[in-house]
Amino acid sequence: MTVGPAAGRDGSHRTGLAVVATTREVLDRPELHEGLLAPWERRRLAATRLPGRRDDVLAARLLVRLCVAGFTGLPWTEAAPAQLCPGCGRHGHGRPYLPGHPGVGVSLSHADGLVAAAVGPGAVGIDVEPSARRPGPLRALRRLLPETDLRDAAAQPDPGPALLRLWVRREAELKAGGAGLTGQDGLGPLTGGACLPGRAGLGLLVWTDDDRAAVAAVASEAPTTVRSLWS
Repeated sequence: MTVGPAAGRDGSHRTGLAVVATTREVLDRPELHEGLLAPWERRRLAATRLPGRRDDVLAARLLVRLCVAGFTGLPWTEAAPAQLCPGCGRHGHGRPYLPGHPGVGVSLSHADGLVAAAVGPGAVGIDVEPSARRPGPLRALRRLLPETDLRDAAAQPDPGPALLRLWVRREAELKAGGAGLTGQDGLGPLTGGACLPGRAGLGLLVWTDDDRAAVAAVASEAPTTVRSLWS
C-alpha cells in the first residue's frame, strides 16, 4: 500500500516518517522505476558496476521519493532530494536536502539488499544494516562510539547484536548532524514509535525488523513514525 499523505505541501507536520524495505520490495513496484531519477542520479547509477549495489542505490533513491511524496503531498516528479557537499560546495553528493523546502529534512540508507528512507520537519538521519552484520573490531569502533556504550556492549555474552545497534544509532545521529543523544529501543518486527528528546535536540528510535532481517535507527528533531512500505 502506498504511504498516504501525512502533511500539506509545505511539509508543516510535527511527525516525521521512516520506512525500511528490502531492495526487491521497492523495485517490484511498477510505479517506482529508474525513469524517475534525475539525470545526475542516472549518471551516478551507471557508474556503479556491482549489480547488487546498483539495485540498492536505485531502490533507496526511489524509496526516499515515496516518503517525501507521502509526507509533503508533492507529486513524485517534485519529490526528488538534491545533495550538497559542505566540504567542497559541489552538488551531487553529500547530505541530501529537499529543494524549495528548507524546513524538511530527508535521509536515505542502503546495505546489502536493504533500503531505508526518512523525512520530517527539521534534521533527520536514518541508517539500516543486515541484522547478521557485525561492526569492525573494538579498537576501530572506539573512534566512533562512546567508550561507556562500547564497554557495556562488549560485556555481553554475544556483543555482536549490541554493537550493531550502537553502530546504526551513531550513523543515524551523524546523518542528522547530531553529536550525542539519548533514545529508546524498540524490539520486534517493524516496531514503530515516537522519538524521545535528546541532548543535542534530537531524538532516537532503534528497532529490529525481523521480517527483513534488518536493524535500523532514525535520529530526528521531531517525533518519527516507522511505517511498513505497504501501510
